[in-house]
Amino acid sequence: MRDEYDFSKGRPNPYAKRLKKRVTIRLDERTIDYFRELSEETGIPYQTLINLYLRDCAASRRRLSMSWRPRKARSAG
Repeated sequence: MRDEYDFSKGRPNPYAKRLKKRVTIRLDERTIDYFRELSEETGIPYQTLINLYLRDCAASRRRLSMSWRPRKARSAG
């Protein structure tokens, strides 16, 4: 192995921007704790596990089964 390498003729990876995109997402603590525990069991970083799970959901076009109830209007007074 060399002590130094010459990268002066190197060029950036043209596919790097397609690999991952940094986003801010708000997750509750129970969700983060779940993936951190899973991370300790598997040895896979928890953020990678979250990404893998979401990718699987997107690939299988999985949708949540949710029903929303309209809020009752509060009376003034």
